[in-house]
Amino acid sequence: MYSVHSRLKWGVTVFFSFFLLTASAQNSVKQNFQNAAVYAGIEVGSKGVKMSLLEVGKSSKKNSSFTILKDTSVNTDFISFTQPTFQATLNGLHGLFTVALKNYEIPSDRIFTVFSSGVKIQAEKDDKNSWILSMADSFKKRINEPLRQVNVIDVTEEARLSHLGIVPATRRYNTFLIDIGSGNTKGGYFPGGNTKDFKLFQLTWGTKSVANAVDKRTQEDKTLPNFNKQLYRVLAGEANTEVIYAVNLSGAYNMSDNIAFSGGIAWSVATLMLPELVENPVVPVTYDEVLKFSEKLYTNHASFSDSAIKKNLTDVTLDKNLIGTEVKRVNKVFDQRSLMAGTGLLLKIMRQFEGIYDKKQFFLVKNGAVGWISAYVDQSISGTK
Repeated sequence: MYSVHSRLKWGVTVFFSFFLLTASAQNSVKQNFQNAAVYAGIEVGSKGVKMSLLEVGKSSKKNSSFTILKDTSVNTDFISFTQPTFQATLNGLHGLFTVALKNYEIPSDRIFTVFSSGVKIQAEKDDKNSWILSMADSFKKRINEPLRQVNVIDVTEEARLSHLGIVPATRRYNTFLIDIGSGNTKGGYFPGGNTKDFKLFQLTWGTKSVANAVDKRTQEDKTLPNFNKQLYRVLAGEANTEVIYAVNLSGAYNMSDNIAFSGGIAWSVATLMLPELVENPVVPVTYDEVLKFSEKLYTNHASFSDSAIKKNLTDVTLDKNLIGTEVKRVNKVFDQRSLMAGTGLLLKIMRQFEGIYDKKQFFLVKNGAVGWISAYVDQSISGTK
């Protein structure tokens, strides 16, 4: 068990140097580097459109030095592939592009636009690849840039870029990064000591797909006890088999000292379990701590409300309003059953790295959502992508 102070040390200064800094004014972005430049990366993802603003230093072409200044998103549900969601996504894409161009005065050639692997996978599954092409064409027409590149990233490249965007160089070759999404899980590591050779880790299970599988099994009995019972059966059955196979196939156990988790459920667990570390972008946890948290989600979910958490904070130096706001955000995105499903999947994966003699260090990354698009921009600038 870590004390708050040891968690602060490990979570901030030792492992990740991934900070999300908010711009002080909408019309200007403060630059920390001499001769630095600000770039924007805009991603069309499964749930909507995200934009990250990056400050890239003069030496970035040599050492990839960038700082994430700000990120923002618009929920549009593009992968529903309906006319309303298409229009909402187009408006969101154009709107964020305009914000970068006019509000932040970022030149057009420093604004990168790309579709995520999640969109690509779902479009291929639903035979909707034409929707991606149509979106790209409509966007280029709206901004009057017919020659603009709007690339589509595959799952391996997105996982590789996520690793580059989240894990610092000092931990790059001994860290296994796993992103638990809503519909699937992906990640990997660099086994060869270089950033070109990437070993992909992939599961067809995510927070939402686990919850959906459980819902199907509950049939007429929609009570929470039955949901919990069916969740155990889903995670002990097909999901468990796939997790064991994927971890063994990856070879990550013998190659990695650190196991880092990103995605919505990682952010949620970190925020609710360790609210006192609300400002830490990364927090270290143990398997037993997450297991106890999971049990409490089922037996006393009310204790994770913003009012309950704020009431139980005894450190007078903590910003209770900030903590309450972040806890509200989590509970708005994930209800009790979604949290149970996602945490259950997280535990299943963690369990595969709980060796008797070789103990791994687990980390939860809160701001991992902007990791891959940030690295995409950085590598596009440096010419290493």
